[in-house]
Amino acid sequence: MASVEIRRLDREIRRTQNKLEAVRRGEWWPLTSRERLAMTRALAAGARSVHQSRSTAGAETRMDSIGTAVETRLNAELTALHGERQRLITEAARAKAARKSSRWF
Repeated sequence: MASVEIRRLDREIRRTQNKLEAVRRGEWWPLTSRERLAMTRALAAGARSVHQSRSTAGAETRMDSIGTAVETRLNAELTALHGERQRLITEAARAKAARKSSRWF
């Protein structure tokens, strides 16, 4: 039963790693709806600034900070998943050791 949970966590870890790599490449699909909305607003503000012949520095800074926040969120998820995986492995090892030590031969 523990191996099933470990495999499930391994899939989640791979999925989260793929999301993190996609965010680092600048892709938007791993973003939540709130993050996408914030990115779209920053993009629109930058387009408006370009249209009015002004600097886009504020919009670029906003988009960079949103990207950094997404990376931080995904790194936290990854850390939590690794911790949970380690806990399950430790529990499985303890259970196996308890089974082996309870034998009489």
